[in-house]
Amino acid sequence: MTLRTKGLILAALHVAIVSSLGAKLLYDRANRPRVWVKTVPVDPELPIRGRYVRLQLEVVAPAIPSVTNFQPSQAVKLRVENNRLIAEPDPNPSFLSELRISRRSRFGTDAGAVLSPPIAFFLSEHARDPSIRPQGEELWVEVTVPNKGPPRPIRLGLKTGDGPIKPLDLD
Repeated sequence: MTLRTKGLILAALHVAIVSSLGAKLLYDRANRPRVWVKTVPVDPELPIRGRYVRLQLEVVAPAIPSVTNFQPSQAVKLRVENNRLIAEPDPNPSFLSELRISRRSRFGTDAGAVLSPPIAFFLSEHARDPSIRPQGEELWVEVTVPNKGPPRPIRLGLKTGDGPIKPLDLD
């Protein structure tokens, strides 16, 4: 087997690996639940920022006792019920559990909490920063909820008062 053949086989293997990840994400988006979630923008702390907004998701956590800044965070699993993202205690938490509730939400009622770590929503090169909002507008994100791991953002939207969520055009 020549070096060229070996190189082509290795390149084809890399393309297959990347394509399988893309196929899995598309499959999850088509088959896993989607939900709009109220967000709290967080300023990225990385020295190399890029074009993204970090968002903390506000979830409903009725089965989890109050979490304060002085108590350890609670490992959680996510599910969707009645178009709301519900966090419930993880029955098999590990030291490496990804999703946790870091603090109680100050923004809502209904036993709301803020999910940690924040998720990143990547922006196109010329899009305005959607996290800078005037008073009275709430930033929401539509997410896919996978079996494991953090929610995956799809698109951002705005809600004013009791009106519907209007998806943002960030192109």
